[in-house]
Amino acid sequence: MRLPARRLLPVTALTATSALLTGCFSGADSAAEGDGKRVRVAMMQPPRSGLSPLSDDAFKLSRWSTAETLVKLDADGDAEPALATKWQQSGRTWTFEIRDGVTFHDGSELDAAAVVRSLTTAATASPKPRILDGVELTVQAQDSDTVTVTTADEDPLVPQRLSSPQLSILAAKAYRGKTVNPVGAGTGPFELVSVNGTSSAALDRYDGYWGEQAKSPGIDVKFVPDGTARAAALRSGEADIVEAVPVSQAALLDEELVTEVPMPRTNTLYLNTSDGPFRDAGLRAAAREAIDAESIVEGVYEGRADVAEGLLGPALPWAAELRSDVKRTAAEKPDGRTITIGTFTDRAELPEVAATLQQQLQKAGFKVKLEIREYANIETDALAGEFDAFILSRATVLDSGDPAAYLYSDFASDGSFNISQLADAQVDAALKKAAGTGTGEARRKAVIAAEAAVLATDAAIPMLHERVIQGDATGVVGAAHDPRERQLVTADTYVK
Repeated sequence: MRLPARRLLPVTALTATSALLTGCFSGADSAAEGDGKRVRVAMMQPPRSGLSPLSDDAFKLSRWSTAETLVKLDADGDAEPALATKWQQSGRTWTFEIRDGVTFHDGSELDAAAVVRSLTTAATASPKPRILDGVELTVQAQDSDTVTVTTADEDPLVPQRLSSPQLSILAAKAYRGKTVNPVGAGTGPFELVSVNGTSSAALDRYDGYWGEQAKSPGIDVKFVPDGTARAAALRSGEADIVEAVPVSQAALLDEELVTEVPMPRTNTLYLNTSDGPFRDAGLRAAAREAIDAESIVEGVYEGRADVAEGLLGPALPWAAELRSDVKRTAAEKPDGRTITIGTFTDRAELPEVAATLQQQLQKAGFKVKLEIREYANIETDALAGEFDAFILSRATVLDSGDPAAYLYSDFASDGSFNISQLADAQVDAALKKAAGTGTGEARRKAVIAAEAAVLATDAAIPMLHERVIQGDATGVVGAAHDPRERQLVTADTYVK
């Protein structure tokens, strides 16, 4: 079936998903008369923790360009200067030089003490930000513009970790209460000036910004969980930027308003290698050969996904460039073997994927049972190896922007998310090498070698890489389309 032409984000671009606004935006231009239009944004998920940067709400702060980190990531996941201008490693300790001339939105100056305060608060929080799970980290000021970050074990990913929005650097005023309050406390080109619970937020351009001045006078955000309502706001002109347009609604929009952003998220069939029919590598190979991923992309995702070539998809453009053929086990005949596939209802497409896989595997000679529940009621059984196979939509880069942590958690013998129950010495060795290799080209090659080791076992069959659909109104210029969802409205974004 030939699909209509679509705007698909080039995978080398590092930009972020936008959000759509539904509801009334009256008064959106009032804060900057004669100085252009404010950007009206609709976000999919309301704040869960009062916009505390120690929670997933941190990603909203970074998408609005109001809170910044010491380091940012380029398209390949390598560290670049942000609030820190340079850094160097000496064993377990990293030294960071703090940028001069930066002020917080309350007028106070960025210095080493502010960095120590923010990072220490994060490192000692309970629970810790995800990026610091299993990481013991201490921060000290060497002088007014130099800090050292020391970890319990030597860690080549410290700069990448410090790029996480959950480790944003905020002014002292943010830490005066029991929770971290980011209002008026960031360093970005936009100042967060008000938050209306889980309904809306407003940001104004910060004229004292250390970098390029924002082209828009401000941002007006509304939180609109309903996908149909978000799409309707784009069609009606009530929203300038729309986050996560549902596939079912995308077809109703002008294709010129829609951009599909490759996400670092892979829909994968995990096979139980320790118990049941899939202990046999030949039967795992038979399952792999039976799966027609292209029909799943066309039938379930309406063509708005990418057929998987490996575990890492087009959101990591270097993966395809480094990947080579993998030697796999020959397939055996299923001979009517009964298998049970589990998945969950929380992601609407997964039950449909399961039904399609059931048909494909039965055609190949398996007998297939499905067990589908809410994720909260099925995760424990999946991790305990209660299913022969499990369908999961899995993020392949975590907060560091690096896939080595995902590969280790899912496929190492002692991995915390090893649904395949895989225990393979060659895989473990490849994963250990990847985790210990310094950042850059050498680490990327080690990661692809680890991916190849996993794929050779057929413990996991990657089927497709997901995209997120973003809506940008005709007058929007410079909206970010970021596979990592760290950026949305930047200093370059404005509405004509």
